[in-house]
Amino acid sequence: MDEVGSGIEREYRKHRRSPLLMVFVLGLLSLNGFFRMWHDHTLPLWVPVSFAALYLAGIAKLALYMRRGRTLVGARGITARRAVTERGRAWHEIYDIRAEPVPNAARSARKWITYLYDTEGRRFVLPHMDDLQLDDPPTEVAALRRAAALHRGAAWERRPEVEALIRRRAGHRKAWERAVTGGLVALLCAFLLWVVLLCTTDHPPTLLLFLGLPLGTFAVLAAVLHWRWESQVPAPGPAGSAGAGSAGAPVA
Repeated sequence: MDEVGSGIEREYRKHRRSPLLMVFVLGLLSLNGFFRMWHDHTLPLWVPVSFAALYLAGIAKLALYMRRGRTLVGARGITARRAVTERGRAWHEIYDIRAEPVPNAARSARKWITYLYDTEGRRFVLPHMDDLQLDDPPTEVAALRRAAALHRGAAWERRPEVEALIRRRAGHRKAWERAVTGGLVALLCAFLLWVVLLCTTDHPPTLLLFLGLPLGTFAVLAAVLHWRWESQVPAPGPAGSAGAGSAGAPVA
C-alpha cells in the first residue's frame, strides 16, 4: 500500500513482481506448435492466426493492467482503475469490502482477492488488493473498513435483502464460469477428435470442431445452468430475503 494523503486516502498499485513469465512462455510454445502444424499443412491458417490474435490481445491487456491498474480510495469513495476502464462507487453506494480466499489456487497464483460489493449486490475486483501486492489482505481490508466508517455515514452491517441479491448474482456468475469451462473442455475434446480424424480422413471438419462445438456447448450449458439456478433460488423480495440472506457469503 502507498499512502497518498492522510486519513482515508490510499492507493493500491503494483509494486512487486508478479509470476507472469511462465504464462508468457507457455503461450509462445503453444503458438509455435499451432504454426508448425499450419506449416506442415495439417491446420488451416485461420486457426493459428486466431489464437495468435487472442494471445496478443490478452498479453497487451495484462501489461496495461499491471502498469495502469490501481485502487484509489478517497473521501468520496473507491475507484478501481483497470487496463482501459475505471469503475467506482461513492461511499453511500458501497455495501461491503471483502477479502475472499481463492479456492484451489495454484502455488504461484494469488490466494486472496478483494471485492467491493455495492447496495445492488453487484461486485467488482479491487486491483492489487491481493496477496501478490499485500502481506495480509484481510487485515488491510479490516483497517480500510475502520477508516471508512466515518465517510460512509453508516455502520458496516449485514442487510438480508442485499445478501440475497449478492447470493443470486453469485449463482448466475458461477453459471457463466461453468459454461465457459465446459466450452474450453469441448475445445480440447474437439482438438483430440480433429487429430484422430486427420489420420483417418482427408478433410476433417475443422471449423465445426474448433468453433461450432465449443460455442454450442457453451450456449447449452449457460442456458441450462441459469435455468437450474433460477428454479432453485427464491425470487428476491421481502418473502425470500431473510432465507437467502442467512446464507451469508456468496456461493462457491
